[in-house]
Amino acid sequence: MVTDHCNRFLLLQLVAAIFVSLSFVHSTTDPTDVQALQVLYTSLNNAAQLTNWKTSNGDPCGESWRGVTCEGSAVVSIELPDLEIDGTLGYMLSSFTSLKTLDLSGNNIHDAFPYQLPPNLTSLKLANNNISGNIPYSIALMYNLNYMNLSHNMLAQNMGDIFNNLTSLTTLDLSYNNFSGDLPNSLSSLSSISTFHVQNNQLTGSLNSLANLPLTDVNVANNRLNGWIPKELLSIPGFIYDGNSFDNGPAPPPPPYTPPPAKPHNNRTRSPPPRTHKGSDAPSADTSSGNKTSIGTILGISLGSAFLILFIALVLLFCYRKGKKTKSTTRTSTVNPPIMSEKVNAELQEQRVTVIPTASVVDLKSPPTENATYENGKSGSMKRVKSPITTSSYTVATLQTATNSFSQDNIIGEGSLGRVYKADFPNGKTMAVKKIDNAALSLQEEDDFVEAVSNMSRLRHPNIVPLAGYCVEHGQRLLVYDYIANGSLQDLLHFAEDSSKTLTWNARVRVALGTARALEYLHEVCLPSVVHRNLKSANILLDEELNPHLSDCGLAALTPNTEREVATQLVGSFGYSAPEFALSGIYTVKSDVYSFGVVMLELLTGRKPLDSSRPRSEQSLVRWATPQLHDIDSLAKMVDPTLNGMYPAKSLSRFADIIALCVQPEPEFRPPMSEVVQALVRLMQRASVVKRRPSDDSGFIYKTPDHEAYEMSY
Repeated sequence: MVTDHCNRFLLLQLVAAIFVSLSFVHSTTDPTDVQALQVLYTSLNNAAQLTNWKTSNGDPCGESWRGVTCEGSAVVSIELPDLEIDGTLGYMLSSFTSLKTLDLSGNNIHDAFPYQLPPNLTSLKLANNNISGNIPYSIALMYNLNYMNLSHNMLAQNMGDIFNNLTSLTTLDLSYNNFSGDLPNSLSSLSSISTFHVQNNQLTGSLNSLANLPLTDVNVANNRLNGWIPKELLSIPGFIYDGNSFDNGPAPPPPPYTPPPAKPHNNRTRSPPPRTHKGSDAPSADTSSGNKTSIGTILGISLGSAFLILFIALVLLFCYRKGKKTKSTTRTSTVNPPIMSEKVNAELQEQRVTVIPTASVVDLKSPPTENATYENGKSGSMKRVKSPITTSSYTVATLQTATNSFSQDNIIGEGSLGRVYKADFPNGKTMAVKKIDNAALSLQEEDDFVEAVSNMSRLRHPNIVPLAGYCVEHGQRLLVYDYIANGSLQDLLHFAEDSSKTLTWNARVRVALGTARALEYLHEVCLPSVVHRNLKSANILLDEELNPHLSDCGLAALTPNTEREVATQLVGSFGYSAPEFALSGIYTVKSDVYSFGVVMLELLTGRKPLDSSRPRSEQSLVRWATPQLHDIDSLAKMVDPTLNGMYPAKSLSRFADIIALCVQPEPEFRPPMSEVVQALVRLMQRASVVKRRPSDDSGFIYKTPDHEAYEMSY
């Protein structure tokens, strides 16, 4: 009896344990997914429509959070369409490693696309929102994606060559945005695509990349597309193409010297059309043996002529590329200044993953000479030399007129490569022209300089000053940039004439975040990585809304770096340079991170990186500030006094923590810029739930007789 009773008790305990363990498995959500959902909930402004969602604790899988579907403990689907949810997508989407479906369409999601998305998505639906920016490069690595709808948003710039690996994608809808530039060549890799909608954008170029795809539903209406429509598309019943500038008639045949495909193409175009009415020739080739000799003679002459033409064409092409390559490039890329900005937008980062190899993480050598590039052409380097210039070409005369003959009155800046002039063009456009001192230039060969310009022109990001044009003429080298109206961060922090206004704390954090995003793009999106090598507050320009724009990106490829003494003057500036550069002359992406930490110190303290007017112990900003970054009392005394105490103490502390990581002496311990971006985004989002003071609306603090310090709570 006792034994039977004990056995029953043990059996009940075992059943209960199994039940509890099963309920634990099926109701306890993966902690990373929980955190990512909480960040998303906060980013969506804690929308009341998201029933059961919580900002802390909670079990999304066990508590049936609205729109969340789980398999086991993993979140596999988030579907929240048409709920009028307002907010952003946050910064932790990439943490949803098991997520297959993300549907937030038909809401009011705004702000820029986050760089990192759930890596294993099969369906991405974000249509009918207000998302801005461009398509993040991380989509290129979403190999399982088969459905993507980003229509009816505010996406702009070039699509980017991001489709090479998306062989499972069946539906792509990018309609009703503001995309510009040509359709990327990588679209031709979409071997499973059936639906392709890009209507109502600003796209240019041809449809050739779509010619051989298994499409059944295509809409390219209301763009700026041109050229001939491939016959394969014309045969699709659901093909809509009105509102463009396509050429009439069939596409022309390629030139006679085109490699192998030219022969079958010529045969194909000769045999079907009965144009000649000399009917005896064609039939006799097939039926009459008596004409074999004459036909053989004709074929011999034809082939000999074709080879002769091909040989002459190759010789001419070699001479043309050897002697007049730059002039050809200049002719093909020249546009008048009035349509320059359209040209830039139309030719956006099509070759996004092959930019400025000379500024990679470890390769600090000068770009290859023309001979070396030509010899290595078969391995791919020649392709870079042949790449088209994606920016406008100007004449010296045009730039002279716009800058009033490079007048002293037009100088707006001066750097290691030369002076920068304000340029006013007849169409009312204002630009900035950098006139490069040839003595400071390592690329004396014109072709090398043009290739470096071509690489720079492909760097496109909202927080990077775009290269709008260039000039190579009469021995002159000039670069043309967009003009940023509000001057540099250095001027605003250290040389502002109006001492009654200064940047608010929130504006300073926004400047840091925008600059960090620019560096993240250079370091982690561009392949190979692009090292800035001259990051400082003077190269961070502010627009009228105080958004930061990083300048001089890619200029490292133009500077001499064979001798450390010379490089010290040109690569980095005293006070910003990382310790390893001073010791060894080596400059990497982690050196940029260090310089960024110094810029953050400027934003925090309002001090210059080096200031000989201060006591000796305080002249080096990094040496003076670093020991105090983790002491809350010392930190409060370090803050820029012009803020008048108007900053949140917790935000200040977290800002200091990021700085401490960035300015560590050992490069390997400094964080990548993507982590810095995430930390600053979290800081911004925590501050955004607090009611701002009126001064934050403009980004400036206006001093009044009554200065009350305030604290923000979280």
